[in-house]
Amino acid sequence: MSPAPPFSWRRWSPAPLVGASLGLHAGGLAALAAQPGLWPWLAGGLLANHALLTAAGMAPRNGWLGANLRRLPPAGAARRQIALTFDDGPDPAVTPAVLDLLERHGARASFFVIGERAARHPALLREMRRRGHSIENHTHTHPRHFAALGPFGMRREVLSAQAAIGAALGEAPRLFRAPMGLRSPLLDPVLAGAGLGLVSWSRRGLDGASGDAGRVAARLAAPRAGEILLLHDGNARRDAAGRPVVLAVLPGLLGAVAAAGLSAVPLPETLVPSPGPAVPAAAAGGRGSPASGAGASS
Repeated sequence: MSPAPPFSWRRWSPAPLVGASLGLHAGGLAALAAQPGLWPWLAGGLLANHALLTAAGMAPRNGWLGANLRRLPPAGAARRQIALTFDDGPDPAVTPAVLDLLERHGARASFFVIGERAARHPALLREMRRRGHSIENHTHTHPRHFAALGPFGMRREVLSAQAAIGAALGEAPRLFRAPMGLRSPLLDPVLAGAGLGLVSWSRRGLDGASGDAGRVAARLAAPRAGEILLLHDGNARRDAAGRPVVLAVLPGLLGAVAAAGLSAVPLPETLVPSPGPAVPAAAAGGRGSPASGAGASS
């Protein structure tokens, strides 16, 4: 059964905040044409509006700029499922060890990979999928200024990653996570056009910034059904002993998941209305298939 996320495979329509912003701009221009003296008030209103949109883009877990999966749907939570997600890979020095730990604990995850790295390590990407994990889109080059790119720059980053991952796996991702979770109102229509749904997280360990394994573990303690947890297999910080923090934290986290009676599964499987694996994008014929994702960048 193919997944049916509420936020993907749709015609784009603006979120209420974005729609109101578009209305403000259109109405303001009409008012200015009729009464040019209103420009100071219009300028102030537009500045306030852009400040609000910027604040929304810098808050990764909000849905003000478009649909954003922060927790699993109720059906996934009811099945006692949890989603472990890993960003910035694949890394041949770290990812294989993460895969081994997950397999040892009977857990499967979703990896939001960087397109450039996927293109350099296609065999590792295929091994990740062979072990039952899902491979998702985390842009092609992970630009830190991604949220400041225009629509064409965002589209290039998204579709180039779709193409690289599709070339390695024969199918393109259906889910996307923005670098550092930061975005602008321009991202939602880009993702809708690519057949991708936006995913953030319930909690993150901040292991991409902190080398303190204890603090990272504390941020992810006591996992609960329906949560989306975020760690990094790429750009992984090292602890004082030089070990990637994710490898120090993951065994304890996986033990806590098992002790809580939770099942760690890839995100696409949490989105199906009843238990069962998701149909690959190529078989489902959705807009995330290679013909619409990878091929769209040519």
